[in-house]
Amino acid sequence: MTILVQLAIAFSLSLLSDSKDIYKPIEAVMLQPQSYAFVRRVTTTSKEKAFQILENKCNVCHNKRNRRRVFTLDNMNPWVDDVYKQVFIKKRMPKGKKIKLTSQEYQDLLTWISATQNNQNGNQL
Repeated sequence: MTILVQLAIAFSLSLLSDSKDIYKPIEAVMLQPQSYAFVRRVTTTSKEKAFQILENKCNVCHNKRNRRRVFTLDNMNPWVDDVYKQVFIKKRMPKGKKIKLTSQEYQDLLTWISATQNNQNGNQL
């Protein structure tokens, strides 16, 4: 679609100019690289990363045993203090031998916890 528009513009510009070689402007337009591109958002926020961890490592068990504490993107911020206490201080979660957090997952959770607590406390350091 964009190539057709570029060709139409180049063709109309070539008709307006008094150039003897009518195809040169069209070729020039076709050989130029695109000046724009569709950029897919790849970066994720600390909250989205934390939610993926909570979804994959915590909700698996919470869906079966503790349905009141199933994490969603909407309800996860109020649980930030409890997550910090259970994962980092008491080291009780995640339970079991099969589900373990990697060091990167610990770091991502800690980043989300810090950001959320800073926002709740008005960025006081």
